[in-house]
Amino acid sequence: MFKKGTKLYSILFNKCPRCHEGDFMEEKNIFKLRKSFKMNEKCSKCDLKYMMEPSFYYGAMYVTYGLTVGVSIVTFIIATLVFNLSLLESFIPIVIILILTAPISLRFSRIIWINIFVNYTKKFNKNDQ
Repeated sequence: MFKKGTKLYSILFNKCPRCHEGDFMEEKNIFKLRKSFKMNEKCSKCDLKYMMEPSFYYGAMYVTYGLTVGVSIVTFIIATLVFNLSLLESFIPIVIILILTAPISLRFSRIIWINIFVNYTKKFNKNDQ
């Protein structure tokens, strides 16, 4: 399931979507907030340019929206069913969880977005571009 060559491998291990060798983000640690969102300009192994066109990652906002809605629904269900919170009381844990998971969802949304458009190539040569 998390083998090299799958989209999940690239997403979960911060790897280039084309070769699965180079790192996508400069900083591997999600919680170093100053450097957490800096992407490499291109892959160190296959030279894939990560910023394919100007404003390419605007589409990642839709992925972020989907991730945050999913996290909000799960948090709401846990807050109401497990902790018996009312509708208004359940917004407090939702806001807290969304603030805590913001760095994770922003990073994942970018790498998910590029994985939609770039497929893995098993034997990639730098000169094939």
